[in-house]
Amino acid sequence: MGCCDGGAAHRRAVLLFLAAVVAATCVAAAAAQEPNTDAYFVSGFFSKLSRPAPSASGAGGVCSWPGVSCDGEGRVTAFSAAGMGLAGAIPEDTVGKLARLQVLDLSGNRLTALPNDLWELGASLRALNLSGNAIAGALPNNVGNFARLQALDVSHNAFAGTLPQALGSIASLQVLNASHNRFQGQVPSAVVFGCGNLVAMDISGNALDGDLPDLSPLRSLAYLNLSGNRLGGSVISAFQEQLKSIDLSNNHFTGLNFSSGYAGSALMYLDLSGNELLGEFNIAGRFRNLRHVNLAYNQLSNANMLVSMGEISELEYVNLSSTGLHGQIPPQFSFRLVGLKVLDLSRNNISGVVPDMSSLRLRVLDLSVNNLTGDIPVALVKKLASMDRFNFSYNNLTVCASELSPEAFAAAFAKSRNDCPIAVNPDSIKKGRGKRKGMKLALAIVLSLFFSILGLLCLAVACRRRRKRCDTLPVVKQVSFKEEPAVSGPFAFQTDSTTWVADVKVATSVPVVIFEKPLLSFTFADLLAATSNFDRGTLLAEGRFGPVYRGFLPGGIQVAVKVLVHGSVMEDQDAARELERLGRIKHPNLVPLTGYCLAGDQRIAIYEYMENGNLHNLLHDLPLGVQTTEDWSGDTWEDNVGGVATEIITPEGTATWMFRHKIALGAARALAFLHHGCIPQIVHRDVKASSIYFDCSMEPRLSDFGLSMIAGTSTDNNLLHHSPGYTPPEFSISENAMATAKSDVYSFGVVLFELVTGKKPLGDEYPDQKEASLVNWARAMVKANLGSSIIDPKIRDTGLERQMEEALRIAYLCTAELPSKRPAMQQIVGLLKDIGPKVAEQD
Repeated sequence: MGCCDGGAAHRRAVLLFLAAVVAATCVAAAAAQEPNTDAYFVSGFFSKLSRPAPSASGAGGVCSWPGVSCDGEGRVTAFSAAGMGLAGAIPEDTVGKLARLQVLDLSGNRLTALPNDLWELGASLRALNLSGNAIAGALPNNVGNFARLQALDVSHNAFAGTLPQALGSIASLQVLNASHNRFQGQVPSAVVFGCGNLVAMDISGNALDGDLPDLSPLRSLAYLNLSGNRLGGSVISAFQEQLKSIDLSNNHFTGLNFSSGYAGSALMYLDLSGNELLGEFNIAGRFRNLRHVNLAYNQLSNANMLVSMGEISELEYVNLSSTGLHGQIPPQFSFRLVGLKVLDLSRNNISGVVPDMSSLRLRVLDLSVNNLTGDIPVALVKKLASMDRFNFSYNNLTVCASELSPEAFAAAFAKSRNDCPIAVNPDSIKKGRGKRKGMKLALAIVLSLFFSILGLLCLAVACRRRRKRCDTLPVVKQVSFKEEPAVSGPFAFQTDSTTWVADVKVATSVPVVIFEKPLLSFTFADLLAATSNFDRGTLLAEGRFGPVYRGFLPGGIQVAVKVLVHGSVMEDQDAARELERLGRIKHPNLVPLTGYCLAGDQRIAIYEYMENGNLHNLLHDLPLGVQTTEDWSGDTWEDNVGGVATEIITPEGTATWMFRHKIALGAARALAFLHHGCIPQIVHRDVKASSIYFDCSMEPRLSDFGLSMIAGTSTDNNLLHHSPGYTPPEFSISENAMATAKSDVYSFGVVLFELVTGKKPLGDEYPDQKEASLVNWARAMVKANLGSSIIDPKIRDTGLERQMEEALRIAYLCTAELPSKRPAMQQIVGLLKDIGPKVAEQD
């Protein structure tokens, strides 16, 4: 009985204790949420953004919340709400009231505006990170209130206007990152003279212009990134002795000379690619610690540069593509650059032989499009299998790479001579079986020769009899193709003597050139058979340059045949040379030109067939396997395997922001390659949705590049302009306007507007506007900060809305009225890569 009473008393005591603890916790929580406390402000931050506050993990109240740190008095000193999907304006009377806040990190959200009381943190704030949001408008001069700020990151937003001069009043600032916004104007001189403690400055991916200011006052600066702007003039002021990293790529810099005393002993990373630098790049005696150097797409023309660079033993990455280099690859590259991982010397005038670089740690080696000769060292060929990427195409090289597949050999050694002996593998074939196969092979050869000789004898006898017979008959006119029976097609070949086919007297005498299969002998007659005599049943599309037909050449080679019906002022030899050049241009996002035919006065371009139609069909709900030709929108193609219809890709599989972004980036890369990777530069002149095709893997590929030179005539100026809806404003102002890379950029901007809005360039419904074109409507909406309202409903919920809005802003930049205000395609590629969706980010 006593024991039971004792147990009951013990239980009552435990219950009373627990009740006291709960009561104390409730009192503490209530006290923590009192008005004008840090807990109240932090809790209000989440509630005003319609998000629940994190739950406390102890008795510490707000100080125990994830992302919150406090001082000894329980006051919040650090607050992080990064990557939580928060959307809308940062609310007033929340984080701006945390009087002792030193670190604020709101990065990776969808915040759109700053609170007015944020600047009240000037007495305490040391680090502010607002990157990866959608904050628009100007960055106010109030930022100068943060007198103790050491790190400021506002990158990847939509800030516009000029960088505030007040940044120069933050003497303690060490890190400034304002990259990938829409800042304009010059680099503020106040920052250079006022931020003497600055260690890292990144203002890349904006629209800054003018000359580079003298950076010598920034004596602590070690990392400088000004890439992807419109800066010009000389780069000399950027080369300060203490700098470790310099990135000035994708600007308009022209001057290159260094000061005589500059050694660059601290420099480890240098990127000057995509500028307009001319002359010598004198690196002799400099950059002894350089590891990464990229000078691609400039005109340096310095034969001694390779020799000097071969002395920098620490190099790991070298890209000198398209720099006008000549001379030979020095032997130093083979034994001094032991740490070299990437070497790109493509698209230059380098001659001589390929040195043995098998002892290096190369992961990427590109020596394509040069004047190299001789054999590729056997040891280097064996090393290729361990590399990530290699290319020796378009030289005059000899190689035996028997371990590579025919496809890999064709891609990496185009125009090289295969010097592999023809032999069997003794390890895989038994001796006795090998002997029997050898006897069979010999017997087959003997029989083939016998019947070949017999056939030739019979042919000779027949020809002799025919000649005798012809001597007794009247002379008959040679039959032209227009007189061949059973011919039907869109040009009425059999009746209209003015058509171009009438000039092709003997179809079997006109050769068809197929670049990758030079041993196959095709003729114009094969093209006729492949396209059913150019019948409308094989018609894919009718573009400005002429109709496109689908066909199957002998051997099952599926092609798209484009007849350039407008003719050309080029001579046959010049047209063939230009088509050969276009055939050498390869890029993953270009439709390959696989061959051509010169039939009479007509030029015929032969392309790799794209199975899944074009972007115009995709965006406007036409079946992807069917082109837009008359009333064919409900048909499907039949392939060459058993007559099975090609699968129609459903809209659900492609109507996502990730796929639309993939299309935009692929098309941008193709244009950037044409503009900056081809010498001479290729201006497309007709960028539009129907010029972007999809291959069997749904990879976007740009078609029709370079055709304006071949198909254009002096009397048909329409071929030198852009298609309706894609035409830049300068063409409507002046009849003499010439197509340039910047006019291609404008047309690409129209395509980008199409991708995000789903609207046609002309004749569509543009809500809430009286505009007659997509560009005028979309630009007006973006300018009014209403970009989110014009996103295609099909893709709105398939990705981050801020990324789609940023794509609209990129299209806005591309469609600027003045060509000089439009970015280069290389810059556009960078901007699109920066907003690329990731699977983990999908809502």
